[in-house]
Amino acid sequence: MTDIEILQHRLANQLLIYSKMKKPEDVVDWMGAMQAQEYAMAKWAIGLRMKGGSTDDIVEDAFQKGKIIRTHVMRPTWHFVSPENLRALLSLTAPRVHGLNAYYYKQTELDAKVFKKCHQILEQSLRDGEHLTREQLKDNLADAGIKADGLRLAYIFMHAELEQLICSGPRDGKQFTYSLIDEWVPAAPQQKREEILAWFTEKYFSTRGPATAHDFAYWSGLTLKEVKEGIDMLPKKFQAAKFDDGKQYYFVPAKKLKDDLLQTFLMPDYDEYGMSYKERRILLDFDGYRATGYEKWLVIDGKIRGSWKKETKGKKSSLTTQFFGKVSASQKKEVSQAVERYETFYKGA
Repeated sequence: MTDIEILQHRLANQLLIYSKMKKPEDVVDWMGAMQAQEYAMAKWAIGLRMKGGSTDDIVEDAFQKGKIIRTHVMRPTWHFVSPENLRALLSLTAPRVHGLNAYYYKQTELDAKVFKKCHQILEQSLRDGEHLTREQLKDNLADAGIKADGLRLAYIFMHAELEQLICSGPRDGKQFTYSLIDEWVPAAPQQKREEILAWFTEKYFSTRGPATAHDFAYWSGLTLKEVKEGIDMLPKKFQAAKFDDGKQYYFVPAKKLKDDLLQTFLMPDYDEYGMSYKERRILLDFDGYRATGYEKWLVIDGKIRGSWKKETKGKKSSLTTQFFGKVSASQKKEVSQAVERYETFYKGA
C-alpha cells in the first residue's frame, strides 16, 4: 500500500469521500468522537462529512436538540459525541483524563471534598430541565462560598463532565449552557470495560484506518497497554500490515478506490483528518512547504498543500487562499469549488 492509497482509505473512512451521511448526528456517531474545541469549525467538520446540502443551521439544530453532545471526553479537550455513546466513552476515558488533570486539581486547590460540594450545587442548579450558562453557574457556586473563576472554574466543570454529571445543553443565544446528563441524555445500558474498549478500538480503526497503535494511543489518550489490549480484540475483518515506513498499520481492506479520487477542502481547525494521527508525515506535502501567516490548512488532493483564512471588516468578509509551491489549473478549480462549498455551508448563518 502506497502513501496515496493510505490517504484514499483515510479519506473514505473519515467520510471525506463517498459519504452517504445526511444527518449531523449520523456523522458524529460514525466518527465516535470529533474534536470540538473551536465550535464553528467543528460544525464545518461535520458539514464536510455530509452528503451534499449541509449547512451550519442544520448542524446547529442537531446540537440544540441534543442529538450531538459537546463535552470533555479525551486528552482532555472538547469533543462532539453521540448521546448514545457518551456514558460508555466517559467510563473508559475519564480515569485517564483525571490522571492528566491531577496536577491542576492540586494547583487550584480542588479536592474530593470541594468537588462533592460543587457537584451538589451544579445538580441543584440544573435539575428539572434547567439549562444554565457558565456565568450563571459560576454565580451559584460563588453564592455557596466556592471560589470559582479562571482555571479553577474550568476544572470544576470538567470534573463534573468526566463524572457523568453535566454536559452541553442547548445554546442560549450565542452562550453555551450546561445540562444534567441524566436529564438531557437518554439512559443507556451499562457495559463492561472490555466491551467498551473493544467497541472503541474497532470504531477508531474503522473510521481512521490505516493507522498505528501509537496513532490510536495519541488520539484516545489511552495507554499503549490498553490500546494493544483493544487491538487483540479486533474482529477478523481487520488486517495488520507493515507499509513502506516499516510501521504496522491496522485497517479494514476497502474495495478498490479510483486511482485519482482524492479530496480538496478547507480543513477546519483541529480536524480529525489531522488530529487522529500522531504521525502526520503522509498528510504533509513538504515539497515547497513553508510557514505562512494564514491560520488554517488547505488540503489539495488529500495533502496539506496550502493555507486559508477568512477576514471580516465591518459587514464584509473575504476568504483568501495561499498555495505551497505550484498547483495545476485543475487543482485551482478544485480549490475554488472547495471555497464555494464552505461559503454555501455558512450562508445565512
